[in-house]
Amino acid sequence: MSENLLRIYHKLYASFGPQRWWPGETPFEVAVGAILTQNTNWGNVEKAIENLKNADVLNPAALHNMSHERLAALIRPAGYFNIKAKRLKNFIAFLMHEYQGSLDRMKKEDLSSIRKKLLVVNGIGPETADSIILYALEKPVFVIDAYTKRALSRHNILDHNASYNTFQRLFHSRLKEDISIFNEYHALFVRLAKENCRTKPLCAGCPLEGM
Repeated sequence: MSENLLRIYHKLYASFGPQRWWPGETPFEVAVGAILTQNTNWGNVEKAIENLKNADVLNPAALHNMSHERLAALIRPAGYFNIKAKRLKNFIAFLMHEYQGSLDRMKKEDLSSIRKKLLVVNGIGPETADSIILYALEKPVFVIDAYTKRALSRHNILDHNASYNTFQRLFHSRLKEDISIFNEYHALFVRLAKENCRTKPLCAGCPLEGM
């Protein structure tokens, strides 16, 4: 299975090249993007983040002190803006309380402890928590999303209905803890889903065709 996972990785990398994911100028911007990208595409998230930048409020203190209504208006392009404003507020309140608003302080804590704390924050599930941990804090955790589940289940590696933890354990148990590979592999699954492994798959020309 380890060889199979590595073969998939190398095939995707050979076809698509480095994805340079997650886009963001700062770790805090990456964390905000991880929350805003829930149930929407990245293009909409970029518009919302651009609004925050233009308003000069893309920092923990400014967003913490901002009203829910103003934040919701600024992130409107990301969709579900009232729900996401609440979730973003919850995360920032956690960041301010636990780490004085500093992701650098947060990064100094061990992965397991950070993950447990994040999962208690209302509105942050495993995928969002792991995206923050991997991409903003640069710690080795594999992010599982719908695209990863779709690709692996279509190649009979795991059942699509298997739990998030089951999918994640597959990668953690079979691959060495390598932040760069975990980062790139997840991004490559996203690219695969856009190019070939869609809801209605385009199997012809797929990098994993014949596997």
